[in-house]
Amino acid sequence: MGYTRCAILLIYVAFAVPLACAQLRVIEVLADKDSRYKIAGEKRPEITVRPGEQVLLRITARKGKSWNRDGSVHGFSLLRAKDRSKVPGWDLLLRPGSQEFQMTAPTEPGEYVVVCTVVCSEEHEGMNMKFVVLPQL
Repeated sequence: MGYTRCAILLIYVAFAVPLACAQLRVIEVLADKDSRYKIAGEKRPEITVRPGEQVLLRITARKGKSWNRDGSVHGFSLLRAKDRSKVPGWDLLLRPGSQEFQMTAPTEPGEYVVVCTVVCSEEHEGMNMKFVVLPQL
């Protein structure tokens, strides 16, 4: 391989690969022991994404008063707000500690809701947050 090809390959590896990784947006969420989802700096946590956007959910789960037999302390499921139907691939079980999930946002714009699917305490029904997929540009 000639010097020119090697130089082009090195430029591609040095610049293109990090740019591809930079497109993955990190969203940090706390699934707290008080049966609430929290996002730092937000009074009412809400996730807003573009249709089909690649995101990395970094979720820290803290054990509430109860948990599943499999060790899950919270769930993170995405439902369509209009009919409460599940979004395929968005049904996560959370164990204590931090975990990461690489996800693809729904392509259909609109409002969704994140709900906990593990009965984590008597406050479990209040464990939800808004999730919005913006309209196409």
